[in-house]
Amino acid sequence: MRKTWLIFSQAVTVSLALLFVIATLKPDWLQRRPLGVAVATVTQPAAGPIQPVAIYPAAVGPGSYAAAAKRAAPAVVSVITSKTPHLNHPRADDPWFRYFFGDQESPAQSGIGSGVIVSADGFVLTNNHVVDHMDDIDVQLADGRRAKAEVIGTDPESDLAVLRVKLDKLPAVSFGNSDALQVGDVVLAIGNPFGVGQTVTAGIVSALGRNQLGINTFENFIQTDAAINPGNSGGALIDASGNLMGINTAIYSRSGGNLGIGFAIPVSTARQVMDGLIKEGQVTRGWIGVEPRDLTPEIAETFNLKVSQGVLITGVLQGGPASQSGLRPGDVVVKVADTAVGNTAQLLNAVSMLKPRTQARLGVQRGASEIDVQVIVGQRPKAAPRQPVDAR
Repeated sequence: MRKTWLIFSQAVTVSLALLFVIATLKPDWLQRRPLGVAVATVTQPAAGPIQPVAIYPAAVGPGSYAAAAKRAAPAVVSVITSKTPHLNHPRADDPWFRYFFGDQESPAQSGIGSGVIVSADGFVLTNNHVVDHMDDIDVQLADGRRAKAEVIGTDPESDLAVLRVKLDKLPAVSFGNSDALQVGDVVLAIGNPFGVGQTVTAGIVSALGRNQLGINTFENFIQTDAAINPGNSGGALIDASGNLMGINTAIYSRSGGNLGIGFAIPVSTARQVMDGLIKEGQVTRGWIGVEPRDLTPEIAETFNLKVSQGVLITGVLQGGPASQSGLRPGDVVVKVADTAVGNTAQLLNAVSMLKPRTQARLGVQRGASEIDVQVIVGQRPKAAPRQPVDAR
């Protein structure tokens, strides 16, 4: 036993001595390195000694969205616009006129928004208010290339526009399924806020189907708390896999900056508008010619209606599709085809999705009776442009 203890004590003494020597001469050998860090030796110029360099691998854990950003960011572009000043008076270029009345030129306008390349053919999806009334439109890619853009078509009612640039080897975004989004899903907003350059912000889906905001005629917004600021208009809202889920359009703000409430047009809507603009130069929507009003509990009680949700028809255009089908003021529309409608925005969206010159079924509550009304859908007339809450 005594001999064993002696051997143990000698081994401890030698170990401590060795540890002391290493700590004195090679202290870096004893430094702790974080897990996942590889150390490699690289050759530096002859003037300096060879030093160990720590190489930290890219994070691959669930907390990083680098892969999604890397996949989608090359397809997000800056849209740079300008408007040439024009004379407000036919004699504004006369020196005597200018002497007495001053310079009558309208000031030049310029702006910076964002856009998303949706095909390798050069089609770019952006907001209508980014390019509206602009004479000169340039698109600048994330790789630094810049080119003039041609306006293929615009749709003020959804605040969308399609541009085209002629460049080779264009990266295109991958479309996702915005109908599958749920509140709480992680989303990233990519754009060019304040013109500082491409920026990626992260957040979650705060709400779905936002409408009656007074931004567009057709509203079905994705609400997100991902930071969206002026300059983000027309940029991409993507999911955690890098798929396009929406086009960033507007912000709720009292200061002009982000307050955590941003709105994006779902890609399902954007894609339908884009296809119409590319193929026909316009968006064709259904129309039935009614004046709708949200059905409130007070109205339902006043008119002794048997339904609590739907859209009350307060007026029918004489000779319009609804009038010819037998729809009357006082009817409550509860369904369009197989889509339930609970307010005027939902009715407007559902009818607009119908193809003109086709027959559609409306589920109607008329007094105490539930009836179906067959209507031949008309084509929606063009409306005047609306001014959105600008996130450009």
